[in-house]
Amino acid sequence: MKTFDYTMVVWKESEGYVSKCPELGVASCGESINEAAENLKEAVELYLENAEVLGLLGDVEESLTTREKFTSHVEISMQ
Repeated sequence: MKTFDYTMVVWKESEGYVSKCPELGVASCGESINEAAENLKEAVELYLENAEVLGLLGDVEESLTTREKFTSHVEISMQ
């Protein structure tokens, strides 16, 4: 059994919370942070199951098994 480690980003929007896994481009949503997180977990699991069936798991495996990840908040001002 392999263990995959993915990044989860969650942010508030006017109608709820959006969650996204940047490594896979998979997104979900929910009415709370916890619901958005759980929904993303389910979406990522389904994505990985389908990738395995299609023989594409190797294409994303490295990004989900590396322990060296860096995330940051960057602000840009526009006039």
